[in-house]
Amino acid sequence: MSTLSLKAILLPFAVLGATLPAQADEGQWQPYQLPQLKSELKRIGITIPAEKLADITKHPMNTIVSLGGCSASFVSTDGLVVTNHHCAYGAIQRNSTTAHNYIANGFLAKTRAEELPAGSNQLIYVTDKVENVTDRVLKGLSASLSGRERSEQVEERIKQLIAECEQDKDYRCTVPSFHRGLEYYRIRQLMIRDVRLVYAPTESIGNFGGDIDNFEWPRQTGDFSFLRAYVGKDGRPADPSPDNVPYHSKDFLVVSAEGLVNGDPILLAGYPGRTSRYKLPVEIRFARDATYPKYVAEATADLDVIAQATKGNAEWGVRYANVVKSINNGLKKTQGLLDGFNRKDIAAIKDSQDAEFRQWLAKQPDTAKNNALMADLDAVIAADMALSEQQSAYNVATSSDLLRSARTLYRLALEQQKPDAKREAGYQQRDLSFIKARLSRLEQSFISEVDQARWKAALQRYQKRAAAEHPPALDALLPNADAIAGLYQKSELADTAKRLAWIGKDADSMTKSDDAILQLAIKLNDVAMSLENRRKEVDGNLERVIPQYMQAVIAWKKSQGKPVYPDANSTLRVTYGTVAPYSPRDGISKGPFTTVEGIVEKTTGKEPFDSPKALLDAIKEKRYGGFRDAALGTVPVNFLSSADTTGGNSGSAVMNKRGELVGLNFDSTYESVTKDWYFDPAITRAIHVDIRYMLWVMKEVDHADNLLKEMTIKYPAKKK
Repeated sequence: MSTLSLKAILLPFAVLGATLPAQADEGQWQPYQLPQLKSELKRIGITIPAEKLADITKHPMNTIVSLGGCSASFVSTDGLVVTNHHCAYGAIQRNSTTAHNYIANGFLAKTRAEELPAGSNQLIYVTDKVENVTDRVLKGLSASLSGRERSEQVEERIKQLIAECEQDKDYRCTVPSFHRGLEYYRIRQLMIRDVRLVYAPTESIGNFGGDIDNFEWPRQTGDFSFLRAYVGKDGRPADPSPDNVPYHSKDFLVVSAEGLVNGDPILLAGYPGRTSRYKLPVEIRFARDATYPKYVAEATADLDVIAQATKGNAEWGVRYANVVKSINNGLKKTQGLLDGFNRKDIAAIKDSQDAEFRQWLAKQPDTAKNNALMADLDAVIAADMALSEQQSAYNVATSSDLLRSARTLYRLALEQQKPDAKREAGYQQRDLSFIKARLSRLEQSFISEVDQARWKAALQRYQKRAAAEHPPALDALLPNADAIAGLYQKSELADTAKRLAWIGKDADSMTKSDDAILQLAIKLNDVAMSLENRRKEVDGNLERVIPQYMQAVIAWKKSQGKPVYPDANSTLRVTYGTVAPYSPRDGISKGPFTTVEGIVEKTTGKEPFDSPKALLDAIKEKRYGGFRDAALGTVPVNFLSSADTTGGNSGSAVMNKRGELVGLNFDSTYESVTKDWYFDPAITRAIHVDIRYMLWVMKEVDHADNLLKEMTIKYPAKKK
């Protein structure tokens, strides 16, 4: 079926959903869609005009920024940014040593001069322009192109669009797809390169409960921290320098200490990572039965190896703290997904929806072409899953940080033989600073002995995988696990200066090098390129077929009055909801607020349930001041809402009906994790830090008076 065969049943895509009522609080909406939801926003009590929310250049949307994996927001005119503690964890860990352990003890810069560099990989992205470029990406693509040819033509067009957009080097531009390749938008972001750590509470506040409480409710975690954006004296982004000055954001969020109560409306804005709401039942089963179980096994085994390799060495433990935290977070979420799939058969729900969709499609024009589309769809998805298994196995077999660095260096050398426009995305001139940052930051999270232990164990796990998962020609090139130590002894890539010195060197120089790790990377290149080219073939076919399928799905959903929003893809989105309790299972109801008294109840004096004495004293003495909730009689710590969130929403601003900051998103309940695949309004809840707890900790525990003075804080009116 061609795209045109559905013309009779489709409205122009730009107006799809214009008359659609949202259902419950589902939807991660592009800002331009918000006027379509005007009645819903008004119904729950949002007073900000939808047209204002749709304008990314005006307050409050122009205060919402991306950290490249997390979300954040400006809270002062001097570039002060608030986000989660776990989002700034890399910056905290980077500056920590056994002598100055800011992870354990927290950090507060009382003056601008005391603020610490967050690291070359910590950037702040301010979105200022979004434009639909679908025609420029897709128009005129020949139906006779192979998958790889189609993929490469699309990539060339995207690179051209990016090159045009990045004539001003202060900006970073991307062209992500929406609705699985049906639409493309070019997004321009001011990229701020000098970011500094301003304040982070101790880990016993910022990560209270640790991995045990991760994704759990009730929760009492102060997951917040502050960064600051710096620019050159001319106001333009600049490399880190003592001469730089704070970035003056056009707008910032006013902080409201007035608080929320059960049933109050909230808006949440940020950069959610990835959801899979429109995937087929077979794709759900593949994730449930193959991808996720293998990930859990790999992550669990890797954590065990790291724990054993760093045991008894405090410095090594600090080096790998961020790595362990990241793996643990992914592991807990993935296990939650598996538990969620066991608790509710989402695949069966999707089976029912899929059957209903196919019945609807059968009644539309061009039955034969529609049938051909569905058969084609099944075939390309099967190819995608088979290749994914081999790519996953390859990643396990080559999971050495040092080897990954060598592979990056050699691939860069090969790509630099081409004109810049013809280089693979990720290896163009625009990417050099990111490559250098990636190769540099290895210094903060690498110990040779630990890396060797992890790779050796991974190779042993790889050998146990089914033969069909092993990429052709790979096994013969891999080292024996017992030979790994010798490879590291014959490599200088562990030395940061020597590693960085290879950037810009030609491929011939690398071929002649006697560096053992680099030589292995060169040998592995053909296998890596084969997998990459096969991926382009599969992706090109997916990009040809899936949009046709999505076009039909959107028309079907529209005919039912159901919400039509694209899956999350790390672009700016808005969701809404209300403060709400939930019932995870029969006979159990969980309220929407936790309080500081819960911290005292949970505190054991041992990680992860230890608490600073200053915090416990303030609670016992009930020094609550203006942060006491009238109904609760104490300071609230975390609260729940029905907002639709996912990974990447960490640090997202939670705003009240007037657009004032009342909290930060940082997690979801364990029962909600499967919302990446299926939104269940009865149990889907996001977890937020209540701004009153954050302000209370800053005042009573850490005495961050300079920051409290810098922010604009609206306190509740005092009763006469």
